[in-house]
Amino acid sequence: MPLHRLTSITLGVPDVPSTAAYYADFGLTPVARTSPAPDVARFSSADGGEQLAIAYAPRRRLLDLGVGVDDPDDLDRVARAMERLGIEIVRSATSVEAVDAGTQVRVRVEIAPHVESEPAFAPRYNAPGVTVRENARADAVLREGRVRPRKLGHVVLGSTDQEASQRFFTEGVGFKVSDMVKDAAAFLRCSTDHHNVLVQSAPVNMLHHTSWQVEDVDEVGRGATAMLAQDPGRHVWGLGRHTIGSNFFWYLKDPAGNFAEYYSDLDCIVDDALWQPGVWEGARSLYEWGPPPPPSFLAPEDLAELMTGSHSA
Repeated sequence: MPLHRLTSITLGVPDVPSTAAYYADFGLTPVARTSPAPDVARFSSADGGEQLAIAYAPRRRLLDLGVGVDDPDDLDRVARAMERLGIEIVRSATSVEAVDAGTQVRVRVEIAPHVESEPAFAPRYNAPGVTVRENARADAVLREGRVRPRKLGHVVLGSTDQEASQRFFTEGVGFKVSDMVKDAAAFLRCSTDHHNVLVQSAPVNMLHHTSWQVEDVDEVGRGATAMLAQDPGRHVWGLGRHTIGSNFFWYLKDPAGNFAEYYSDLDCIVDDALWQPGVWEGARSLYEWGPPPPPSFLAPEDLAELMTGSHSA
């Protein structure tokens, strides 16, 4: 597909320093501050480069989202598609920008290199009838050091007009539908990952969570355990495995109220003809196993404040 990944995001939060400290603990690498925006905290992932910026906003929200393409022809296609939808764009030699009305996120489609990843650990899981690790302990119990997210995988956005937001991302930008939750949400991809953007109906435009890929389920557990050792109040939901996307997950909460997910083992769609999008309903769409989701995951505790615009941190 012409699109190939999420490049970066900018979080808007009331308190930049405390939120930046959280994402440093989360395992992202701080990038040295430079002009012209010295008050913006920037972070890189292990494989994706600089993928997170944190800037001031009166309430927590996603300010912008970058999507990578290969060349100017891809930008021309996006520009024409946005014009057909009647959406105003800002065009440069290397990008096309437009605002999705339902989420109020500025989406920047830009020429960018692909993410290249190599596994950090060889898969070594013993199973009935299959012994791949003999006379040795599991490497996971010997790992040391902080978990480092490999890349930004996806973002989940609340939209006041879910159908319009879905059209923006699919008909405008060029995302593909991987799965749907009936009358509620669409899992959309711009890469071979099962989803890179999830757009769901919400009473206010909002960021629900960002999701960061780690090596395997042991890194999901190690990362969350280290975060909770510093502050147990960061826990939201996990460990579990999602049904849609199939990935392992553990959700934590940053000081602004945004959820951040460690994930591994996400479905990969390399041949569109071999993937049949499903329409899911009820609790089954949320998880296959694990603890039940807390009420705050389904309706964030600051939702009323976000709706009235009075949120502060």
